[in-house]
Amino acid sequence: MAVSSRGRIPGRLDVSDEFDLPADRVWLNAAHQGPLPKRGIEAAGRMIRWKARPHHLQPSRVFTDLPDELRRRLARLIGAKPAEIVIANSASYGLHLIANGLELRAGDEVVVAGNDFPSDILPWLRLRRHGVEVRQIQPKNAVPTVEEVRAAATRRTRVLCLSWVHSFSGHMVDLEAIGSLCREAEVLFVVNGSQAIGAIPIDVTAVPVDALVGVGFKWLCGPYGTGFAWLGRRAWEQVRPTKLYWLTALSTDDLAKPDLDLRSMEPAVMGRHDIFGTANFLNNAPLAESIALISETGVDAIHRHDLDLATRLVGGLDPRLFETQSRGRAGMISSLVFVLPLQTSTGVMVERLAEAGIDISERSGMMRFSPHLYNTRDEIDHVLGVMNTAAA
Repeated sequence: MAVSSRGRIPGRLDVSDEFDLPADRVWLNAAHQGPLPKRGIEAAGRMIRWKARPHHLQPSRVFTDLPDELRRRLARLIGAKPAEIVIANSASYGLHLIANGLELRAGDEVVVAGNDFPSDILPWLRLRRHGVEVRQIQPKNAVPTVEEVRAAATRRTRVLCLSWVHSFSGHMVDLEAIGSLCREAEVLFVVNGSQAIGAIPIDVTAVPVDALVGVGFKWLCGPYGTGFAWLGRRAWEQVRPTKLYWLTALSTDDLAKPDLDLRSMEPAVMGRHDIFGTANFLNNAPLAESIALISETGVDAIHRHDLDLATRLVGGLDPRLFETQSRGRAGMISSLVFVLPLQTSTGVMVERLAEAGIDISERSGMMRFSPHLYNTRDEIDHVLGVMNTAAA
């Protein structure tokens, strides 16, 4: 069944002209990969043409203008200052940057959720070789509560690292309550927002979070191999540079000096923590365009739209055929939906949907749906029809 109409209800989000998605497929997998919008495709093509004819690659364009513009757009998206943004290639880059730059000592403690995505745990586990203790909360439900964090923390706890939206349940962490607890205890609160940024609004000046990391290829609809970190004042003061990139420490006149003196070099404030190769124009130019689309559309509007689609999906499932996992506390619900088929296996259902042109993920033995701004109510209704028929 084709769903080429991609019908819209007047007054609802309409970005149908911004994406080049096939009319006979429904992509409900933003939590895995967000599709690159047309303007991002055009930017990528332009960058490839520049690389094919490199006289276009003027140093100011790729080494300065593009990273600076990307930094500004990321900052506007989360309510930060451009100087606080770290250009990365993943969420893991930011997490390792923070873990290695904090200079934690033997006896210091880090608290994580034992059921979290591995990228939130592995950077801290490596610090055990330095005597840092890593406490792994095993939450009663999907994500730790403020009470569970309070019980796990001690006077030696220096860092708490959690996902904002849990990849394996869609549940959201209470940033306000847990962040306030961390401020009282002088614990650095590090948040992985990969499953939220671009789909759920945030103003980092209004929530008690000290560092936020994320990827560009999920809800921001950018290329793979993109990401960023935001370091608030407390994190910025504590995270020490662990590397020295020539582009942030040297001027053009310094490049040919025969005897460089490390003592005389200090990385610039802006970009001191960036990943090497911030002039990665093939990735960062389309990412900047994708972020512009998200910002122009409005994350608040996107969040309402995504939740509407998720609610429509849950409400249309036949309860005799499917069981929907709890989506969390009222007022703190993401647009990730986890569904367990009752009369067939999850793997079989995922395959049947793929054969019908519907793309989702299998996570923790369940079907994971993640609708986003390019999806429509018509598509959700089409998916429900296929599901209720395929599972019967």
